Amino acid sequence: MSDIGDWFKNIPFITRYWFAGSIAVPLIGKLGLISPMYLVLWPEAFFHKFQIWRPISATFYFPVGPGTGFLYLVNLYFLYQYSTRLETGAFDGRPADYMFMLLFNWICIVVSFLSCTHYTLLMIPLIMSVLYVWAQLNRDMIVSFWFGTRFKACYLPWVILGFNYIIGGSIVNELIGNLVGHLYFFLMFKYPMDLGGRSFLSTPQFLYQMFPNRRGGVSGFGVPPSRRPVPQEQPGGGGGRHNWGQGFRLGDD
Repeated sequence: MSDIGDWFKNIPFITRYWFAGSIAVPLIGKLGLISPMYLVLWPEAFFHKFQIWRPISATFYFPVGPGTGFLYLVNLYFLYQYSTRLETGAFDGRPADYMFMLLFNWICIVVSFLSCTHYTLLMIPLIMSVLYVWAQLNRDMIVSFWFGTRFKACYLPWVILGFNYIIGGSIVNELIGNLVGHLYFFLMFKYPMDLGGRSFLSTPQFLYQMFPNRRGGVSGFGVPPSRRPVPQEQPGGGGGRHNWGQGFRLGDD
């Protein structure tokens, strides 16, 4: 138990609470402490019954059962792996900027689903939006997938879209997550830095007050995050293939 506690404490701050909430809320629904129908995003209840907590609870809730358990665990791992990599990589020392990215993506996803007439879940779209941003910031990294397939990280979100669909997911959830991640990446990095356009996104000052920079980080993004050279994998070596953060093969230890 102490090892689990140490591991949990070493998860970056924002990812830690997102990860914990994504375990606690499904558990609450599974145990019947709160009806799962109160945890999903249901536009009619949100607009007409003023159940304003639904966009938040739907971000953490996932119906865990015999047919969805594997999909839930896979995406929970994606949350831990790619959120950790972004928070300690491109956003290292800038928790306010990372929180702003999550809030921007979350708001876009909520707006996208409020036009639906049925209840929806927001866990997978938000995870996919984070995964998409990581993949674009590391687009030339070679990642590994099932059966030793290898490709550039920029293709990973689309490969996982198909993978999630095969194991029981919905293309709509993954697609919206990818599109929202692309919107953030384009407005924050691509358009102002590569195309010379104006900057449409900037982290609000109140987030810097709530999540001050650490280790001398600079507020906001004036330049794209530096990319470290990706070491070449040695023939016969592990090369990180066991780590889903650089791509993954299911079943590896």
